[in-house]
Amino acid sequence: MAVISTDLLVIGAGSGGLSVAAGAVQMGADVTLVEGGEMGGDCLNYGCVPSKSLIASAKAAHAIAHPAAPGVTPGAADPDYAAAMAGVQEVIARIAPHDSQARFEDLGVRVIRAWARFRSPREVEAGEHVIRARRIVLATGSSPLVPPIPGLAEVPHLTNETLWDLRERPRHLIVIGGGPIGIEMAQAHRRLGSGVTVIEGARALGREDPEAAALILDRLRAEGVAIEENAPAAEVRGSDGAIEVVAEDGRVFEGSHLLVAVGRRANTDGLNLGAAGIETTRAGVRVDGRLRTTNRRVFAIGDAAGGLQFTHLAGYHAGIVIRQALLGLPARARTDHIPRVTYTAPELAQIGLTEAEAREAHGARLEVARFDYSGNDRALAERKPEGFIKVMVARGKPVGVTIAGHQAGEHINLWALVLANGVSMKSVTAMVSPYPTVGEISKRAAGAYFSPKLFDNPLLKRVVGMVQRFLP
Repeated sequence: MAVISTDLLVIGAGSGGLSVAAGAVQMGADVTLVEGGEMGGDCLNYGCVPSKSLIASAKAAHAIAHPAAPGVTPGAADPDYAAAMAGVQEVIARIAPHDSQARFEDLGVRVIRAWARFRSPREVEAGEHVIRARRIVLATGSSPLVPPIPGLAEVPHLTNETLWDLRERPRHLIVIGGGPIGIEMAQAHRRLGSGVTVIEGARALGREDPEAAALILDRLRAEGVAIEENAPAAEVRGSDGAIEVVAEDGRVFEGSHLLVAVGRRANTDGLNLGAAGIETTRAGVRVDGRLRTTNRRVFAIGDAAGGLQFTHLAGYHAGIVIRQALLGLPARARTDHIPRVTYTAPELAQIGLTEAEAREAHGARLEVARFDYSGNDRALAERKPEGFIKVMVARGKPVGVTIAGHQAGEHINLWALVLANGVSMKSVTAMVSPYPTVGEISKRAAGAYFSPKLFDNPLLKRVVGMVQRFLP
C-alpha cells in the first residue's frame, strides 16, 4: 500500500468536510480528503438541495391554483411530478461542480475516493493507501434512521435518500414522522397532487414553540394533509402500492407509498474507531467543547459529532476546527446562536431559546416582545398576514427568537447576527428598515419591547410635561 503523510486528513466530503478541506489547503496546509460516497454528501445529493428544489415546484403549483392577489384567476394545476423530480436533479447538477473532486484537486487537496478505516490512533486506511496525519477530522455525516417497526423491513419504503428516485407521483403518501423533514415533504407532495397522511408518535413539530407549530400544522391541514398525532406506529404491512400502517391504538392508515422520516443517525459504522481510541455515544462521536474526540488528534464535526444536525452548523464547526488544527489556537463551539428553519409555507424559524425554554432559564427576568405579520403593510400587500415574531429578552439582550410566517427563514438571519455577537435590543431599534418590507417585523418587535417602557411610564410623562412648559 502507498503511504501518505499529511498535515490534515478529512474523512467525509459533505458540507463540513469540504469547508475544512478548502479552508485548510488555502491556508497552506497539506490536506488529504477521503470520501467513499458522493462528493457533496447528504445536503447536496439527498437533503437540503433536492428538498428545496421540490418545495419550489410545489410552491409554484400551489400559486397557480391559489393565487394570492386579486385580479388573478385561479388555474387548474396538474403538476408534472416526473418533471419536478427531473428538475431536482438539474439543480443538483448545477451545484455539484462546486463540490466536485476536480475543484478540490485544483485547490490543491489530495482526494481519495474510498471508504476510510482507522488502523491506529494516527493512521487511516483508504483503498490502496495508508494515510498518516498530524490531525484528523471526522466529517462523515448521518443517514436516515429506520426504526425497528414490525414489518417495516419487508415493506417497500422510502427515506430522504431514496425519495428522489421516484418519477411517478404517489397516489397517497404516508409519512412516518412529524418532524421538519416529514412535514416539509408532506406539504410539497400534497401541493403536487398526492394525498398525504403524516403519522407522528407524539406531537408534530414537537421541538418547536407550540403556537408557531400550530400555525404551520393548521395550514397543512387546510391544504388537505392529514396529520395524526399521538399515533406511534406499531406495524407496517402490505406491498408496493398498497401499504398499511397500524398505530398502537389500532388505527389503520392506508396509502400507496411510505416515507420514513423519524430522524437520523451518525455515520460511524465501518470506521473502526476503537483502533483509534475514539469513543462514541448513542448520538454519535463523543466530543468535548472544542470538538475533540477522546483521541485528541481527531476532531468530529457536523452530524458525526452527535449534536444538532444542520448543514450550517457543520460549516460553523469547520471554522472551529481550522483555528485549532492549523493555528494551534483554542476555540470552543457553542449552539445558542445556531438557527433552524422548517421550510414549509409559511416557514418556521427559531434561534436560541423558545419562550418555554427561556421562561425556565430566566424566570421573572424574561420579557417577551411580539409583533404580528398582520401589522406589517408589506405582508398585507402580499396577502401573507398569517404569522408572528416573538423575541425573548433577558437583561436587555435577546436570548431566543421565534418567527412563524412568510419568509421566516430569511428574517431569522438578522437575529442570528444579533445573538452571535451579543447585540442588545437597543441596538436593534437603531436599525432603519426600508418601507415596505416584511423584514420590518424585526424592527417592530424591538420597538414593541421598548414601547411599554416609554409610553406607560408616568415619570417620563411628567418629565415631558415639565419640559414642554419651559420650552420657548
